[in-house]
Amino acid sequence: MFIQTEPTPNPDTLKFLPGQEVTGTTGPYDFASIEEAGTSPLAQALFAVQGVVRVFLGADFISLSKDPDADWKHVRPMALAAIMDHFVAGLPVMATGAASAPAASEGASADDYEGETAEIVGEIIELIETRVRPAVAQDGGDIVFHGFDSESGIVHLAMRGACAGCPSSTMTLKQGIENMLKAYVPEVTAVEAAL
Repeated sequence: MFIQTEPTPNPDTLKFLPGQEVTGTTGPYDFASIEEAGTSPLAQALFAVQGVVRVFLGADFISLSKDPDADWKHVRPMALAAIMDHFVAGLPVMATGAASAPAASEGASADDYEGETAEIVGEIIELIETRVRPAVAQDGGDIVFHGFDSESGIVHLAMRGACAGCPSSTMTLKQGIENMLKAYVPEVTAVEAAL
């Protein structure tokens, strides 16, 4: 098994590409602690690597965030070994009967709104799904729509994986995503990070 690694815009996060499906269509899954990783044998194994502080499991990639004081020259080989051991042993990524992906349960949808606002939210979500998420996934992350305030025109988004805590995430939200949404959906006035 050959596992590629790619840098991300976040210097404390690396993207690992095992050359096979990780979560497929059931993910993504984002774990900020070993306690949250109870449903994923793979995430548990990765949190056992000294220096790993966040595990993001995408369709065909894994993003690992390390403690800023840790060095990739020590964390990377141990993470590669943990990933390889997991897949070679044929272990599941998620435990049988695990809950649905956190992304599915924490984001909002157009069904949460009524009338014209629901139509606007539908447009926003479609743009995020077709234009933003694929680009963010290239950098080892994900983005989740949290809401739209129709009175102020503010869209609330949460960045996950490599994008969570990335030094350039604010610029990505403001200059990239906000400008694109404002161009296609005139009712959008700003994009802010969801808390």
